[in-house]
Amino acid sequence: MILLLTVVHGVGSYPNKRNPASQPKLKTPEGHDSRRRSSIVVIPETVEDLQQNPGISDLDIFKYEEMKMATKHFRPKQVLGEGGFGIVYKGVIDEHVRPGYKTTYVAIKELDPEGLQGDREWLAEMNYLGQLRHPNLVKLIGYCCEDHHRLLVYEYMESGSLEKHLFPRMCATLTWSRRMKVALDAAKGLAFLHGAEMPVIYRDFKTSNILLDADFNAKLSDFGLAKDGPMGDQTHVSTRVMGTYGYAAPEYVMTGHLTARSDVYAYGVVLLEMLIGRRAIDKTRPSQEYNLVEWARPLLNHNKKLFKILDPRLKGQYSSKTVVKVASLAYQCLSQNPKGRPVMSQVVEILEALQVPQVKD
Repeated sequence: MILLLTVVHGVGSYPNKRNPASQPKLKTPEGHDSRRRSSIVVIPETVEDLQQNPGISDLDIFKYEEMKMATKHFRPKQVLGEGGFGIVYKGVIDEHVRPGYKTTYVAIKELDPEGLQGDREWLAEMNYLGQLRHPNLVKLIGYCCEDHHRLLVYEYMESGSLEKHLFPRMCATLTWSRRMKVALDAAKGLAFLHGAEMPVIYRDFKTSNILLDADFNAKLSDFGLAKDGPMGDQTHVSTRVMGTYGYAAPEYVMTGHLTARSDVYAYGVVLLEMLIGRRAIDKTRPSQEYNLVEWARPLLNHNKKLFKILDPRLKGQYSSKTVVKVASLAYQCLSQNPKGRPVMSQVVEILEALQVPQVKD
């Protein structure tokens, strides 16, 4: 079971009333990395700002009625998944929903007002994905912010989450070559975030937040917990601890000090899950194997022990030399000392050298 460590901002983070004489608090980011949108984007700091000035974002703005039409009135059969944010529906936006709109399959995420996240997280995700553009980040198409309704509209990722394919109930598991491709894609997404002129710390890297398209290209999704990284002489960002149990870096849990290497630790957890074929936290296992990192990390540097704990479904698909290198990388990413972890650009470089030709499953 995946547990949230704690929620920083609950539902209703913003006051219901506002001084009508006050002006919306808007900020314009400066020095944006060239990989973000080329134009300067004015960022709303509150939902009220967004509602009063809908033109401040260049995302598509949808009406709630259009969202109902796109999801066939939020029909249960359209549900793709459900989490702390709310429910995600498969939808289609076409001429019938909005005249002149090219037929587009989308994923529509509706905020649950009683859920674990609120307006602040919804707005954070809209702001980050509204600016950031990269092949390994899910594309945000638009949003709906009408009355109490909060929805985000994304590109549709046909193959679902890495979690679904790594821990399948019915479908076939991912091959070794596809796992390594997903690992590389996800690493590129994190490296992009960390390497921007205004760095972003993802803060919730896990298998359920890595989505796969029809060709199993991986993209990062769900930026509700993302945080601006340290700038200038800053070594870290201090914040209340948030994330998912089993993935959060130990120093972040202990001190609330957040750095890019906090994401590197979470990446190491996911890489370990792909190697071993087990969840980060699994209560169905014996007590000594309940926490995957605590149980498996000490074995990663012992080849005989390593090959005994590898996912048995991968037998015959990999070279021993490659497995040892990937295990060593996971070991480094999971270092208790943040300075002992590689940066994500180094992870990308290592994984690129280990890629093998893709074979159809």
